[in-house]
Order: sequence, then structure tokens, then C-alpha cells
Amino acid sequence: MEKILILDFGSQYTQLIGRRLRELNVYCEIYPYNKMPVPDADVKGIILSGSPYSVRDAGAPQIDLSPVKGVYPLLGVCYGAQYLAQRYGGDVQPSNTREYGRAQLSVNDAAAPLFNNMPPVSQVWMSHGDTITALPPGARAIASTADVANAAYLFDGEPTYALQFHPEVYHSTEGQRILENFVREICRCQCDWTPDSFIETTVRNLRAQLGSDRVVLGLSGGVDSSVAAVLLHRAIGQNLYCIFVDNGLLRKNEFADVLESYRDMGLNVAGVRAGEAFLSQLAGVADPERKRKIIGRVFIEVFNRAAQQIEHVRWLAQGTIYPDVIESLSVNGPSATIKSHHNVGGLPAQMHLRIVEPLRALFKDEVRRVGEALGMKPSLLGRHPFPGPGLGIRVLGEVTGDRVRILQEADAIFINRLREAGLYDSVWQAAAILLPVRSVGVMGDERTYEYTVALRAVSSTDGMTADWVHLPCDFLAAVSNDIINRVKGINRVVYDISSKPPATIEWE
Repeated sequence: MEKILILDFGSQYTQLIGRRLRELNVYCEIYPYNKMPVPDADVKGIILSGSPYSVRDAGAPQIDLSPVKGVYPLLGVCYGAQYLAQRYGGDVQPSNTREYGRAQLSVNDAAAPLFNNMPPVSQVWMSHGDTITALPPGARAIASTADVANAAYLFDGEPTYALQFHPEVYHSTEGQRILENFVREICRCQCDWTPDSFIETTVRNLRAQLGSDRVVLGLSGGVDSSVAAVLLHRAIGQNLYCIFVDNGLLRKNEFADVLESYRDMGLNVAGVRAGEAFLSQLAGVADPERKRKIIGRVFIEVFNRAAQQIEHVRWLAQGTIYPDVIESLSVNGPSATIKSHHNVGGLPAQMHLRIVEPLRALFKDEVRRVGEALGMKPSLLGRHPFPGPGLGIRVLGEVTGDRVRILQEADAIFINRLREAGLYDSVWQAAAILLPVRSVGVMGDERTYEYTVALRAVSSTDGMTADWVHLPCDFLAAVSNDIINRVKGINRVVYDISSKPPATIEWE
């Protein structure tokens, strides 16, 4: 399977490069710059990302490109362009005019394949404080802006290109065309990585990998694990055993509703109620990372007991997707990890199972497209993402049975109202969050001292970035009134209007 390698130097836009390539039906993989794999016959090209560092910094990322430069097509973006210049004999100095934001790119060499079918002038997005003052020997400029003479350049005689700007961002109006020219014209990619081709390849690989072995999968009710289950079922049929654990932190009535929908899909699934086990272990714990770890540990214990009832199981299947993997790795090491993911990091040794992750290479929207190609119901594929720890990280602070019940009721009102108003499908993810804050209120003639609930609704493509949704004020007013009147324990409702970044989608 042809692929492009993306080497991450720490840029906030690295994942966006991957998204843009996937939109071109090109498979790509992102690696920290210091963990570049040895390219195999499937690698068609390599992209060097931007970075928060200057190439002039003492601790700037360094990489030996001698095994790949001139052998594989290379595209340096921002820091990548400056690194190629400095590494191979050019010069990089602080800019006299720091260029951030929009700029007008003038193409100097229309014959350069990177600029095929490009207008002579287009808008690009700059984000740098240094500039390339001298190109390396054998390199020549092919585009410039008013302030940056070497906005794009190439090395004569080899497929190595560099861009001082970011083609992957929306504000670079011809950026997608540039990336398409790189993968099609320079890397010679077929651009045929589609949901159908993914299913065909993955089913074939799963059959070869698993043979007649039995596999157990923990279903969560979400899109990822559900698509993973259907994909595995297509590959190995009744050798797939699914377990759906009620951790007591699901949405209202979700356990019964989802369990029934799985049986309608022909999956071999068993339900396990274990809410008390989770809540007892969470008693007195307020730290969000500790809560995640506890929920993950108890899930493994409950799941392991259920899995041991199935004889001859050798594999554990997980619905891990690419953002889980990316967010759990860091160019700067584990200290920079945003949060732990229950699907990433391996298994306790006592489970004696090997892991299979059929969706590990996919972003969330790609998972949905694969599910659609598999013939799954739109109602299931359109479900909003739901965190593995469930309401355990939407009840801020200590998790108790009473707080979970309050949040379930408020959340159900919010989600049902979104459906009734025809807004559910236009929102990528919606949630109610119970805050560990009580405030004074008045109901009738009585004073109340009850909890505050925050409503959250965001738009996104893959969860890597997100913006808050401008829900109608009348709708929010009706939801607030409904929650306060119907949910005992809540007397105040607020709406979260922060985006990711700087905030995250979940509050914990």
C-alpha cells in the first residue's frame, strides 16, 4: 500500500497535513522526527513538518536525511524548508519583517511540477520569525512574496522541494493543489486509498493475521468500536466475541438501547452490568487523570473476568483510532502528553492476549465513511463521540451515584432537545458537564443551593481541533428551563463558548 511519511517536528499543523493528504485519497503516517522508520518499498515520499523551534536554536530538532534525500521525494514545510536550507549549506537568519498570517505568493517558475495548474499569484499563510537568506548550492527559488525572496525552492536534479509557508491550512487558497501536485506529479501516488479499498485490504489482512483464532472486543456503544466490530465480523464471523460493559457511567438508558442495536446487527455480544464496581473505586477521587486510570483499570478487571468465560480467546480487539495514537505520543516526550487514552499503551500481562486494532490508521470521519461502506445504520454512524471513561470525566470532581444520576438526566434532556430541533447532526459532539460548584437559587418561594451544569456543543472534523457551535439562544433558553425544572439538584445552566485549542473538547 503506497504511503507518504510525515515527520513531525512539533508543529500545531502536522496532523492537518495528514488530514489534507487523506482527503486526496493518499494514505500517510505521522512519526516524531526522531523516530522515522526505515522507508520500505511502499513509501512514495516524505514531508517535513513545521516546528515551534527556530533552526538557529541550540535545542532545535535535528535529523539525518542522508538516507532519503535525493532518493525519495521530499517536501519541507516552514521549519522543514529552513532545516533543509541550513543543513545543506544555505543560511537562515532572523527576519527583518516577521511574517505571520496572509501573504501573496508569486510563482517564479511555472514549469516547476509543484506548481502545476497554479495561478501566478495566490494567497498563502505564513508563520515564521526567521527567513532563508541564502539557498544551498544546487537549489533555486521558484516562488516569493513581497518580504520573502525564497518562499519556495527546489534542488535541481532531485525531487526535493521546500515551502516557507503552510499549504495545509485553509488560508493558503491553492495549498491543496500544491499538496496534490506533490503526491501525484512528484511522488507518483495513485490516490486510490478509499473506504472500499481500506475494507478489502483490512479484511484480507485480518484473516491472514487471525486465522481461526477467537477474538474478544469491548464494545462501548460508540462509532469506533462498532465499526471495528463489523469489520472484524466480516473477516472472522462468529469467532468474534463482543462484550459490552455497563460501567455505571453511560448515558441514560444507553446500556439496554445499545445492546439491543448490536444484536440487530448480528453480532455475538454479551452485556455485563458492573456500575457498582466502578463507583466504589472512584469514591473520594477528584483528580481527572486518576479517575481515567481507575476507570481503565476496573474496566480491564471486569472485562477480563467476562473474557475468561470464553474459551480459547487469543486476541483483544480495540477501536483505537489515529487521534488516540497521535495525542498519546509527543515529539517532546511523555511529559507533553495532553491526557492518557484507555485504548493506547498495551495491556496488563495477566490478560495473555495480543492486540488487534483494525482502525488504528483512521481519523474519526474516515471511520464513519468506512462504516457507511460496510452498510451500517446512519443512526449509529452519526452518534456523537463519547469518551471511554464516560460520564466519569463529565462529572467534575468526585464521582458519586447521585451526581451521575443528575448528569444523566440533564444530558438526556440536552441530547433529546438537539434531536427534536434537528440540530443533532449539525453538531460534531455535544455533552452536559456537572460542575463541582453549588450556587444559590430560588424556586418558588424557597432558597436552593444546588449544582451548575455546563452545556458543550462543538463542530469538528476529526477532534484534533474544534469550535463551539452557535446554538440558537431560544433553543438554549428552552433547554436551560427544561433542565432546571425537571432535574432535581440543578439550579443553574451555562454554555461553554471555548474552542480547541486552547481548551479541549472534554473538560477533564
